[in-house]
Amino acid sequence: MDLIGENGSSFWTNGPRPGAFYDPPGGIKCTPSGPAKRTLNPMVTGTSTLGLKFNGGVIIAADMLGSYGSLARFRNISRVSKVNDNTVISGAGDYADFQFLTEILEQKIIDDECLNDGHSFTPKALFSWLTRVMYNRRTNFNPLWNAFVLGGFHNGESFLGFVDKIGVAYESPHVASGFGAYVALPMLREAYEKNNSMTEQEARAVMERCLKVLFYRDARSFNRYEIAVITEKGVTIDPPASSQTNWDIAPMVEGYE
Repeated sequence: MDLIGENGSSFWTNGPRPGAFYDPPGGIKCTPSGPAKRTLNPMVTGTSTLGLKFNGGVIIAADMLGSYGSLARFRNISRVSKVNDNTVISGAGDYADFQFLTEILEQKIIDDECLNDGHSFTPKALFSWLTRVMYNRRTNFNPLWNAFVLGGFHNGESFLGFVDKIGVAYESPHVASGFGAYVALPMLREAYEKNNSMTEQEARAVMERCLKVLFYRDARSFNRYEIAVITEKGVTIDPPASSQTNWDIAPMVEGYE
């Protein structure tokens, strides 16, 4: 209702009414759903994603566990996705947000192919677009709760980049997210510094070793994983595999109960 003065004039025409939504000036409309909502905490999450350059391409890996809090709820989710014939993306953090972004990327690639102009998105172009998306969402206080590893190969040059939910982004020959940034990244750096022109087989051996160590050390990790390899021949995502582990030493570990 409008407030009425002594002379019958209205103090606030079209003002807020009890139990109703107020449409402020400027064309902004309040929908019946109420105020804007934001994701405050991720629900089903994935942990570490790893990336490493080798001589002639890039290798990216992630385990397949979706954790519901501390519950190992989903054990066969894919966090490695092919973007196009020369690019792969993998994500840590909220799995729903990862699915949301990969769907947008898929439609973006379809729209680009419909142009049929002989050009396609390069890994660097997609990485640049991804950094803008993540920073924009962060600026709007509605971030995608993820950290992404994006790798690719184009014109004889390999590319590997990292971007997180607040828009921090960088390129590197070796990247890792989540707990892997503390445990696996030093292993990747050491391997690369010792041999920066390693073969695909050598890079794969390093990656499998990192995944096994993460399974031992990261409570949110799993021994089932996916590995993607990007070379000039295209993208190859291997079928899910499992690390061969041994827990015979577990009874000897004391002092952490």
